Amino acid sequence: MKSKSFLTDFYYKSLYPILEDLEKDRKQLRYRIIVIGIIYTLIFALILIPLYSSIQDEDVLIFGAFGYIALGGIIYKFLIKDYTSEFKEKIISPLIDALDENLSYHKDLHISEHLFSRSKLFSNPDRHSGNDLVKGEIKNTKIRFSDFHAEKRHRNSKGRDSWSTIFKGLFVVAEFNKNFIGQTVVLPDTAQNTFGDLIGHWLQSKNIGRDELVKMDDTEFEKKFVVYSDDQIEARYILSHSIMKKLSTFEKKFGHPLYISFVRNHIHLAIYYDKDMFEPSIFRSLFEYKTAMEYVDTLHLVTGIIEELKLNQRIWSKSE
Repeated sequence: MKSKSFLTDFYYKSLYPILEDLEKDRKQLRYRIIVIGIIYTLIFALILIPLYSSIQDEDVLIFGAFGYIALGGIIYKFLIKDYTSEFKEKIISPLIDALDENLSYHKDLHISEHLFSRSKLFSNPDRHSGNDLVKGEIKNTKIRFSDFHAEKRHRNSKGRDSWSTIFKGLFVVAEFNKNFIGQTVVLPDTAQNTFGDLIGHWLQSKNIGRDELVKMDDTEFEKKFVVYSDDQIEARYILSHSIMKKLSTFEKKFGHPLYISFVRNHIHLAIYYDKDMFEPSIFRSLFEYKTAMEYVDTLHLVTGIIEELKLNQRIWSKSE
């Protein structure tokens, strides 16, 4: 796997002619979005203000504000659709090829619902979506990851549906060479951080939706995570001191809530994000160093999991 400095050089040197063309398109698109945004806002105001003046009901303003944001989001997505697709084909795909020739990129695909549900990290979704699937092998270890959005349906007494998010972010699945017998799940420790050690621990132990609580002897890890497993011995075998420290380090590097599970012969990592992983920024130059590093850092951090956790060395296998 190539280094971050190699990928940064590749971004600015090998992709430079493409970046120049895309940067021109980005500026034109940004201008078009601003113009359409101003016209859209004026039209909305011309409709909403007289309507509110005649009805004098605050609900009209609230409903109008929600409508303005929702319709504005749809229009924005429509406007950037072609540019986003071109950016991913011409920038992200070559960047992943340069990272490792054994990886492939599929901008319209995502992790399957089966893999998401098998992780045991979240409840099963009623609908899901995603994109930016990367899959292949790194050092003979299979890995795949993508953006994934899982949602739960709620139906009220009038039969109307509403949707809430179960998970949105980056979902990673990596394969081991040996099988695990049990199931071990590592979640962010929200209970102890919110209610303190005593009440938080009691709440964690009463989580009927999970297996048995496993107490670990790494203080820093225990502050960040809570562990459930159907095999206490295997959970402690998998979560060695070295692995716990590395997972704590990952949580710091990602800077987002991190969920991990060890199920069958796979490790699953779910990193909560509020935006698509490889979505181009319309209002920031493609030549900004920070822009380039967002894509390079994300790719390098995720694929680096194989090397950091030494997944290809079979060190966690019980039967070795």
